[in-house]
Amino acid sequence: MLPASPPPIRSLADDIRGRSDEELAALLAARPDLARPAPSDLTALASRSSTRASTARAIDGLDAAHLQALEAAAIGAEAVTPEALARLLDGADLERVTALVDDLWRLALVWRAPHGLIVTRTAVDVLGEGVAGLGLAADDLPGPAAPDAETLRAEIASAPPRARAILDRLTWGPSVGIVPAADAPGRRGPADDGPRWLLAHGLVRAVASDQIALPREVAMVLRDGRVHRNPQLEAPAVTGDERQVEQVDAAAGASASEVLALLDELLDSWSQTPPRVLRTGGLAVRDLKAAAAQLDTTPEHTAYLVELALIADLVADDGEVDPHWVPTAEYDIWQTEPGGERWARLALAWLTTTRAPHRVGSRTDTSAVINALGADGQWPPIRTLRRGVLDLLAAADEGIAPKAADLAGAVRWRRPRRVPRTLDEVVEAVLREASWLGVTGHGALSVGGRALLTSDGDLKPIAESIHPHLPAPVDAVLLQADLTAIAPGPVTGSLAAFLRLVADVESRGGATVHRFSEHSIRRCLDTGWTGEDILAGLRDASSTPVPQPLEYLVRDVARRHGTIRVRGVSAVIRSEDEGGLDVMLANRNLAALQLRRIAPTVLTSPVGPEVVLEMLREEGFAPVSESPSGTVTVPTRPVRRAVRQRAVDPALVQAMDLAQLDSLVAGLRAAEAEASNRASVTMDGRAGPAIPANDPTTSMAVLREAIADGRAVWLGYSDGIGRTQRLLFYPERIDGGRVSGVSEGIARTLSIHRITGVVTD
Repeated sequence: MLPASPPPIRSLADDIRGRSDEELAALLAARPDLARPAPSDLTALASRSSTRASTARAIDGLDAAHLQALEAAAIGAEAVTPEALARLLDGADLERVTALVDDLWRLALVWRAPHGLIVTRTAVDVLGEGVAGLGLAADDLPGPAAPDAETLRAEIASAPPRARAILDRLTWGPSVGIVPAADAPGRRGPADDGPRWLLAHGLVRAVASDQIALPREVAMVLRDGRVHRNPQLEAPAVTGDERQVEQVDAAAGASASEVLALLDELLDSWSQTPPRVLRTGGLAVRDLKAAAAQLDTTPEHTAYLVELALIADLVADDGEVDPHWVPTAEYDIWQTEPGGERWARLALAWLTTTRAPHRVGSRTDTSAVINALGADGQWPPIRTLRRGVLDLLAAADEGIAPKAADLAGAVRWRRPRRVPRTLDEVVEAVLREASWLGVTGHGALSVGGRALLTSDGDLKPIAESIHPHLPAPVDAVLLQADLTAIAPGPVTGSLAAFLRLVADVESRGGATVHRFSEHSIRRCLDTGWTGEDILAGLRDASSTPVPQPLEYLVRDVARRHGTIRVRGVSAVIRSEDEGGLDVMLANRNLAALQLRRIAPTVLTSPVGPEVVLEMLREEGFAPVSESPSGTVTVPTRPVRRAVRQRAVDPALVQAMDLAQLDSLVAGLRAAEAEASNRASVTMDGRAGPAIPANDPTTSMAVLREAIADGRAVWLGYSDGIGRTQRLLFYPERIDGGRVSGVSEGIARTLSIHRITGVVTD
């Protein structure tokens, strides 16, 4: 006796039930959203794979080659073979087309019928009516059925020049055109050589009083049987200029060292004088400009730095009634770590963030300005786009620096349905940020960048990869007679803090130049240092003696510092320099202080001492604060820290490992076997399958498929008192959360939210 042949495949559910364990595991690995939560059985898996959201996610992940193959397979109502698909794709290589089709089948976007491949109905819906620029078929448009291809070719060949020009314009889409009033389809008169000629000869259809549509059959003849004008079945090559690998890594190491130094300088400043948080959240434009001036960087670079501090959990809103942006306690820990680990934390945070620093300063869809550190800085597509650009850099040979335009083209090919309108701008921004961070050097991916992409979130290999290329920290600077100090490498710890206090950065690069000035020396004196303290600090910091010009500057500023004293009355200003007080009284910029002379060496002001001190310093005076007893007081600013914010992990669909996949597939097999053994009997004696528990979205997807195919379904339905009925139901239409159809010969309308599960008969 011959073994029974398997039943014919009639649907996607049959196709999935007929797959091997390895093929099911491949489906779940390629579409991980189908596996969480675990479906109850294979029927539920098939139903979930047919939901619009899951299907759209799978299609959005296709590259241009797979998308074009799917579009070509979707244009007809019948099944298509790989040979026919190759012809639709302009005579593409059959082996390549077969591989593309196998991938689409593995994703459950097509299923294998006995006579060919059929695109799932949900996939057709997701692709839309204008797939590949083609319009509706003639049967779906007003008018008669389309004639055969030979007749269409003859009609097209006889078209007048004006009519042919219209056809040429509609051929590759869009398929609907607006015609002038004089040529309107409904206008009476003889057929001319334009739209009405096309209507009279059946080459277009009138879809409105001033619109015509090109039927799909006519468009395919005009396209010579091709679905796409330019099939893109192979990935575009990514090439570029070649760089020396050693130079790439050296440049990346220098950039990495610079970003660490810039963040140290920025956050050290914000520890003392933190900027306010805007009422709408974010950082004010004036504070961003102030930070840019302090760091001597562009506003774009500064926005990137403050955003990097936020995503690395180094700065946060302190949550006070009057909130400020303040470094976190995590920043103190980060400062003490080795340079490689510090950089690794920054790089990993940047790779996985959904914030887009390059959008700072642009406007949202509602025309609101996007501020640094604000909520509008979130832009989820940037994570995928950033990873895509870096993966392309990694795929190139070492030392290759591709052009931004070539990378944008390759990203567009990889995810044609996911690219934003501003893709070119986004790619340039990613490359710019990667260069600032040290992920790339001279435009090529660095060794640290490659480790970042392959680390799977582990900081250790990232830190180890960048460490040899970071400049070694220096413990001494070279003091120059021109009032500068040259640091031949990065400075850290107490030396860096001292230099930030007593000097200003003049230039950065392989060596950092610090400039001493009256202002910088006075700033240090204002914090309680004496002139001798500063000179001692300079001697400790320098590998050479303190130059005479610098020593003179320090002693001169220290001698004049504190000759003017301010005490609270609101404020009393006293000085032995009567001429200096005369200059103060004559200064119009100090009029707001309302200064009054009550003695030759004493002025008073109704304004508070803090404001008086600040305004006098702005005008070039060097006052100090004193107590009522006459002793100098040094104002102390506490180092402010924000409470660490609760970390929010990026939303990712985690892939399942092989063991998890095998366990899930085994569970699906067991559940399917149990469902088959547990077949029930209905009131008319027919055996039906077990009904899985489905969510409403999955139930609607199964019902839509059944309506389109004219098939019955088995469903569970909960009535008003909580009982669940088992129905053999013939659905006819879905409208407003209800499905109408026939069950046991009676017309019924069921609420979808009461349907516990659906399975096709």
